[in-house]
Amino acid sequence: MTKKRVGILTGGGDVPGLNSVIKSVVYRGAEHDIEVVGIRRGWEGLTHLDLTDSASKARYVWPLDRENTRTIDRTGGTILHSSRTNPAKMKKLPPHLQGTSFPTATSTKGGTATTTYDVSKQVLANLEALGLDYLLAIGGDDTLSYAARLHDLGFKVIAIPKTMDNDVRNTEYCIGFSTAITRAMDAIERQRTTVGSHERIGVFRVFGRDAGFTSLYTAYVTSIRCLIPEHKPKIEHVVDLLVTDKRENPSGYALIVLSEGAQWEGYAVQEYGDADAFGHRKKASVGESLSDEIKRRTGEETIVSDLTYDLRSGDPDFIDKLIAYTFGTMAFDAVLEGKSGLMSALVDGRYDLVPIPDPKLGPRKVDVASMYNTDRLRPIYANKRGLPVFLNKI
Repeated sequence: MTKKRVGILTGGGDVPGLNSVIKSVVYRGAEHDIEVVGIRRGWEGLTHLDLTDSASKARYVWPLDRENTRTIDRTGGTILHSSRTNPAKMKKLPPHLQGTSFPTATSTKGGTATTTYDVSKQVLANLEALGLDYLLAIGGDDTLSYAARLHDLGFKVIAIPKTMDNDVRNTEYCIGFSTAITRAMDAIERQRTTVGSHERIGVFRVFGRDAGFTSLYTAYVTSIRCLIPEHKPKIEHVVDLLVTDKRENPSGYALIVLSEGAQWEGYAVQEYGDADAFGHRKKASVGESLSDEIKRRTGEETIVSDLTYDLRSGDPDFIDKLIAYTFGTMAFDAVLEGKSGLMSALVDGRYDLVPIPDPKLGPRKVDVASMYNTDRLRPIYANKRGLPVFLNKI
């Protein structure tokens, strides 16, 4: 009887806890005599893999076992590496696929026409050639949007949500979020000494392209102001609050944390560079823009700190390890039960399996009415009785 084979990949940005998911799946696989195959570099591993080339196989395919995953959960990042490849919208075909016919789409932006290729048939061919019965996809909105497509194409997929933005739909928690908040909290509390010593306004930028969970929860545990993408205040109001905070603080300083996608009336987030495979361009620092507004309007000096990549680096904290292990074992349980199109999740504070989110719905957003005080630019601290541990419901 042919042994069942399960593939596993990590896509998008790394977060602490990914290796714990991988290890949990491998160890469960060993218990049930199921082979686990690591697909390296995310979806690129299934679009660029050339099974006739031994070097390509070594680059993109890694059989996993208890021995080579025994210690991986002791560090952050992902041993499988990652990429931001979108098999449904590839701008350029890998060399071994050039000349092959794939469905194309053309879009025009800024007067420039771009043609992309949908190489899903090659992804399916590689999955079949590798003898995989299932694929476990670990990622955020972008990675999981293609996981949903693969399920629709008939291949069995189980998803595991990870993103420090915590904005995947159908779940209250994504792997990496707790560690990101812990890192941000530590950095801000440390920098109080410098900002206070120089009597300035401290401006901190964190990730959060479309949703403000990382900024909001950092503000919650550090008791400072925050700006989130879901609400555009008047810049006069923002500056007045910060200047008042500084004046009334016996130590003579004020602090605010901003999501990278935060805006205020009259300001649009500036982007630069080429778009990635999912259409995202890098965002210019909204922290620097706010700093310029503060200086121009009041003459106050600021200190701007970009905390983005530091928050996703290093080892996971207890919560991210706990949830990563549990999400991984839940996903494996779904494989044993023959299910597909589902995602490990937390719903009402309880572990559950839910449908992979519909990509057309986009990322989950902060519920401003219940979670964010738009006058004080602070989290709402009241009325938490009966809420799950992470204070929000999907």
